[in-house]
Parts: sequence; C-alpha cells; structure tokens
Amino acid sequence: MRATSQEHLPDRQQVEEIIIRVQAGEQECFSYIVDLYQQPVYRYCCRMLGNKQDAEDAVQDVLVKAYQSIRGYKPAVSFPAWLYRIAGNHCLNLLRRRRMQGHFLRLFRSDTAAASPEQVLEERLYSPALEAAIGRLSLEERNLLVLRVFEEQTFLEISAILNISPNALHKRMERIKRKVRETMQAEEGISWNGQESAMNTKI
Repeated sequence: MRATSQEHLPDRQQVEEIIIRVQAGEQECFSYIVDLYQQPVYRYCCRMLGNKQDAEDAVQDVLVKAYQSIRGYKPAVSFPAWLYRIAGNHCLNLLRRRRMQGHFLRLFRSDTAAASPEQVLEERLYSPALEAAIGRLSLEERNLLVLRVFEEQTFLEISAILNISPNALHKRMERIKRKVRETMQAEEGISWNGQESAMNTKI
C-alpha cells in the first residue's frame, strides 16, 4: 500500500463536489473518497504507528470516522487537512494508549526494495543516534516532523491540520531540529552535519 507523497490528487473543487454529493445522501460516492485518500492516509498512519498491521487497522477506522463525521465538514478547511486532522488525532490516541514509544521509531526504516527519492531520504536520515534523538521527541513533535518531512505538507497546510499558526510551526520545527541535533551530538559524539544537510532538504 506504499505510495510516494507526490500523488496526483484532483483539485479542491472536484473533491468538494464529491463531498457535497455524499453529504446529500449519495453514500456510494464516498467510495471515490476512499479510493483517493486511502493510500496517503495509510502511509501517514504507518509512519506514525510504525507497523503495517496497525496502520491498516487505523486507516479503516479513520475513513469510517470521516464518513460518520462528513456532514460536519465545511469547506473553510481543505478536505485533506480535515482528514489528516482525524488521522492525526486517531494515531496520537493510539500511541498514548499503547505507549508505543519504541514501536513508533520504526517510521525511519523502509521495508520496500524500491529506491524512491523518499526512501533515499529516509535511509540518509536513519541512524541509531537519530533513532535515540527521535525517541526523546514528544508525540506532538513527531507528528509535526512526519507531516513536514515525510508527507511534505507546507507550513500553511500543517497550520490547518494542527490549528497552529505557520509562524509558531516554524519556531517549533526549529526547536525540534535543535533537540535532535543536541541529542545526536551527545550520542557517541555523532556529528550532526550530514544528517542536518539531509533533513534541511525537507524542513
């Protein structure tokens, strides 16, 4: 179910028209939404939860919640942002409940043989020292890191998802980078330079 983050999604107007039809009672139209967003939501859940089976279960729960709540959706917020917010809350609740600190860290590992640009970045970013650094981030900080680095969301898009101003997100991301840098430097004297260069290609 893996997909690259550069997926060709229809424009907002097309999506909004489908949603209006679903809200009007055309339930079968929701299958179009499922086909469209199942892969991105699965990818996001997989990185948040660090486990394929958990992600597969989570994406089904998220899509059910989206369907049940869709009458409350308003186009003031883009549908992808609304959907990511549901997915984010669901994953964070799972992580808090299960206390899956170590389990989550596997998001930096890739199990596919395809050497996609995303996989190359993940491999460049991954190291035991970085894993230790990520382990010291709060769940909210990890969520921001996943949305920004791996989902390639802009700060404006993340602002809509997390309901935090873009300026505040910039500041939080700088704090995350600083926290990761300091931890890595403390871990066996690991140099941050190479990792920082890779991460800065996305942040």
